[in-house]
Amino acid sequence: MNVLFIVSDDLRPALGCYGDLVVKSPNIDQLASRSVVFQNAFAQQAVCAPSRVSFLTGRRPDTTRLYDVHSYWRVHAGNYSTLPQYFKENGYTTMSVGKVFHPGISSNHSDDYPYSWSVPPFHPSSEKYENTKVCKGKDGQLHANLLCPVDVAEMPEGTLPDIQSTEEAIRLLKMMKENNSKFFLAVGYHKPHIPFRYPQEFLKLYPMESITLAPDPDVPKGLPSVAYNPWTDIRHRDDVQALNISFPYGPIPEDFQRQIRQNYFASVSYLDMLVGKLLNALDDTGFSNNTIVVFTADHGWSLGEHGEWAKYSNFDIATRVPLMFYVPGMTAPLSHPRDRLFPFIDLFAQVSKPLPQGEPKEMVELVSLFPTLAELAGLSVPPPCPKTSFRISLCTEGQSMVRYFPSAKGGHESSDDEGKPHRPPIAFSQYPRPSDTPQLNSDLPLLKDIRVMGYSMRTAYYRCTLWLGFNPSNFSVDWNDVHAGELYFAESDPNQDHNIYRSKTHGHLTKKLCRILEH
Repeated sequence: MNVLFIVSDDLRPALGCYGDLVVKSPNIDQLASRSVVFQNAFAQQAVCAPSRVSFLTGRRPDTTRLYDVHSYWRVHAGNYSTLPQYFKENGYTTMSVGKVFHPGISSNHSDDYPYSWSVPPFHPSSEKYENTKVCKGKDGQLHANLLCPVDVAEMPEGTLPDIQSTEEAIRLLKMMKENNSKFFLAVGYHKPHIPFRYPQEFLKLYPMESITLAPDPDVPKGLPSVAYNPWTDIRHRDDVQALNISFPYGPIPEDFQRQIRQNYFASVSYLDMLVGKLLNALDDTGFSNNTIVVFTADHGWSLGEHGEWAKYSNFDIATRVPLMFYVPGMTAPLSHPRDRLFPFIDLFAQVSKPLPQGEPKEMVELVSLFPTLAELAGLSVPPPCPKTSFRISLCTEGQSMVRYFPSAKGGHESSDDEGKPHRPPIAFSQYPRPSDTPQLNSDLPLLKDIRVMGYSMRTAYYRCTLWLGFNPSNFSVDWNDVHAGELYFAESDPNQDHNIYRSKTHGHLTKKLCRILEH
């Protein structure tokens, strides 16, 4: 089996196949119809570099020791093998296109080449314009805006980064067809990451009258101040600065809130179009019957829920991601060579809404991608990491998700190959803060400034988060120094608006429910 690994940036499960009634995503929905779609998949930290390094190494942020974007795990934590490196060492040609690793120090300014990749990673030449003044404002001038629908022909180089990445990925697929060798191709899309710079025609899919506010646009009364993220990155954009919004709680004017949501949804549809072209090329090259396809994101993104925007929190809305696996002959029958599994669907034609995919519903984690893909490809699954694993190059802190696949033998097994019981499906995440109250660096504090670490646990029934004292000089957490806590029950409070951690009524339950976090 070959592997096509598609990762998007800042994509919450705002897709038709996840039951979203607004977003138009027919090509990703088509992939979902042939895949196992996990309904409850969570990132281990809701910011790009820590999340990507975590799922590409199969280690949690406390083991990679990366909570910001300023260290390289092989130097500052341990010489851990990565998912693509493991495939490379097992005879695969491994290739990276676009944003797979986070660029910069966190991947050694090389996307971890040559360890992880057989050839130098590809980065689109037009990505250097992503945060420059290329957005035409109402005044006719160019700005560095948050909202940036564009005429692609007027852009520098006449293109956009994700368009270039799709073209390169398709070129590589054609090349691999000629080479006749097994491959691991990772394609990282920038969108829907801010700025929302995308072809302007996608805005037409979302008339403003169809755009609502978030269902819970106010900051919850019981939310600890340490848990709140003040969305400083979008405040730096020219169009947001012009609104003169107070720090840290805002709020953003309602009409602009709707515009943000509208542009996010349009960016998702732009992404869907590109994914559709890439999957269509999988058909064109004849790889649909022997290529595993994974589609996911590094974390979610708040669109006004709890009065928050962007990522940078432990809420479901920031940590939950889409996750689906297409495995030929397992999640869908093998097709006739002339049949097309992934014909391109034009978003601007009449598109019927898909039925949401219902299984599986277990809580799973992105840190489990490494062992899952290894098992699906028929490779040896890396062994579980011991409690301390800084000197161990190959092990995983995740668990293979294959046992949750509906077609897996016996359905949902309760133990691994050695007979050891699996822990109940629980997803863990964490987020650092520099203080108990929102600061200008609360969203992405430097390691040296971290004083509080929020550890969060999501089960099928509740989410518990404890904000604990943290010492960045030795990476230690003081479990007796609880700065704040959060507890939400999924059935009665699905949007996590009513924190009952300090509730006298539920006080006897709090310690019991959150105790697992300490272990």
